Amino acid sequence: MGAGMDMEDKPEGGTVRSRRRSGNKEETGGGRQRSQGGEEVEKESMMMELTRLVQKTVKESSWWERRGIDCSILAAAFLCLPPAFLLLASSHLFCFLLGVMMMGVAHAVITTKGTHLASHGALSESQVWGKFWAVFFIEICGSFSSNVGIQSHIKMHHAHTNVIGLGDSSVWKVPFLPRFIYLFLAPLAVPVITPLVALTYLRGQPAVCVLRTILMVSLGLYSQYWLLIHVSGFQSPFTALLCMLVCRAMFSVPYIHVNIFQHIGLDMFSPTRRPKRIYQMSHGVLNLPRNLLLDWMFGHSLINCHVEHHLFPQLSDHMCLKVKPIVSRFLSEKQLPYLEDSYLSRLQTFFHRYQELMVLAPPITELVGVQ
Repeated sequence: MGAGMDMEDKPEGGTVRSRRRSGNKEETGGGRQRSQGGEEVEKESMMMELTRLVQKTVKESSWWERRGIDCSILAAAFLCLPPAFLLLASSHLFCFLLGVMMMGVAHAVITTKGTHLASHGALSESQVWGKFWAVFFIEICGSFSSNVGIQSHIKMHHAHTNVIGLGDSSVWKVPFLPRFIYLFLAPLAVPVITPLVALTYLRGQPAVCVLRTILMVSLGLYSQYWLLIHVSGFQSPFTALLCMLVCRAMFSVPYIHVNIFQHIGLDMFSPTRRPKRIYQMSHGVLNLPRNLLLDWMFGHSLINCHVEHHLFPQLSDHMCLKVKPIVSRFLSEKQLPYLEDSYLSRLQTFFHRYQELMVLAPPITELVGVQ
């Protein structure tokens, strides 16, 4: 991924597709491109032009489209919890396994889709309610600190997407783990690791925030444990804790995969020479295809509309899906990449290029004529 790499070319070992045609640019020595007169003005206004198109669509959309559909999905996940706890009390194996599956799916929806939307304030237009939902979903349901989560995700990952040392997704790298362990076994420990990592990040936080996080995380974990004992009828703490681990880890493998597939292995930028936002996001973010299960559990903004999400992070999942044709068409018209690849293709790429992508430091990309 060197300087001036044409994004239509497929990276070695991958099948990333992008809809980018050769633009009205001149080739110079070494394959570099030089912008023709007047193009710099267009670059300055492209993000504003796209923003106007997206804002127009948002304003014409109903509340149901902007927030209602995603809130209904989250509500449905919570409504699955009472029958799940009751099914876990059944002596019939099928009913018990159905209860485990229902709780696992509900947990994935609440702790991934819910926490992600809450961290972006996409569940409510009110700042007060937005902060409430952030604490509820991230701390009580997700067992993490809302302050730290928002700081690392919004102010680092989104503000500095694919910028080396800032938002380069290196937080997901564990270089000492072999590739099979990292890709398929280590994610199962995420439910245990998450609250422990949250505690380490509380250093330096205000005492009130530290106390609130500890209380809220403890409330969320103990509530599920108490219900398993008193409603589902588990006879021992060990079996209750084991059930909690199984349900919380059920979809942690695709969760880790999604977080690394859509940024790592794409263009990375220097903190001192980053491109303009629309170039940064179009070159450094990738969409996965539609997947009914992952779309519902993780949300469109994390799966098939990740490019749209990084360009407009305040939009809900459904609105990202609605503006997807606008964004893809706009980037194509402006001869910018719109990166897409399948889940299986990305998994194969990371499996075969694990050392290069997850252990070694990534190369820095220079977008000639842009930076």
